[in-house]
Formats: sequence, C-alpha cells, structure tokens
Amino acid sequence: MPRMTGLQATTELRRRGSSLRVLILSVHDNEQYFFEALRSGASGYVLKSAANRDLVDACRAAIRGEPFLYPNAVTALVRDYLDQARQGEAVPDDPLTPRELQVVKLIAEGYSSDRIASELVISRKTVGHHRANVLEKLGMRNVAEVTRYAIRRGLIEP
Repeated sequence: MPRMTGLQATTELRRRGSSLRVLILSVHDNEQYFFEALRSGASGYVLKSAANRDLVDACRAAIRGEPFLYPNAVTALVRDYLDQARQGEAVPDDPLTPRELQVVKLIAEGYSSDRIASELVISRKTVGHHRANVLEKLGMRNVAEVTRYAIRRGLIEP
C-alpha cells in the first residue's frame, strides 16, 4: 500500500465511523501483529500461508459480522487473557448485557423469538437485535452453539 499500512488503513476506517469489515491478510504469524490488527478494528486475521484453507471462511464470517481468527491466534488470545488474570490485571467483563443473557437463556430453552418477546415484554425486532448481538459478541453462528454456551455458563441445566 503506497501511503499507509493495512493496520493504519483499518484504524482510519474505524476512526471515520466506517461500517466496513476488514480482514487482515498477513505473512506475519506473530502475536504482536495479530493484537495490533484487533486493536485497529479488524474483523479477522488470516495468514497468507493458510489463505487457501481459511480465506473463504474468513470472508463468510466477516459477511455474517463474526470474527475470524486462525488457530494460533485463538491460542494467543487465551494465553494473553490468562496472563492478565494471573498478574491481577483487569480482565474483560462479561461481553453480554443482562438482557442478552436473558435472551440466551430463553433461546437455549427452545423459546421462539415471538415467545421471547412476550416473556420479556419487548418487540420481536428487539429480540432479533439481541440475538444478532449475542452471536456477534460470542463469535457463534447458530442456536446449537448458543445452547452449549448457556449450558457451560450455567444458565440452563443440561
């Protein structure tokens, strides 16, 4: 890129309020570059060495509004999180709001969007927004994954 790096371009797009989703395609299998890409606002990080395997999935994830990370990046994220926790640093709070947790519980219990709306006294459209936010925040694609999450979190009994 002639005037700026991909990370700088991603940061600039975010600064301007762009809703574009950016995938970083990089030769760097390096945690520093990976974390910089996330800080700059990238939706995903794909290694050029694995592009033939991962690029289509990464594009599909970005279109759905989901993050995409290559396997070593997930390991790096978990390691970083655990290091922060061991050092007593503040670790991120629950990514879901209390209302989103209520929606997750009801989804996992098999409630339809109409029934969730009725139970929580909100519109069906609001249920849809909560559902989309949950999927995006958790990087999930379907009800089965949300249900497994709810079980792991103890929101419902298995």
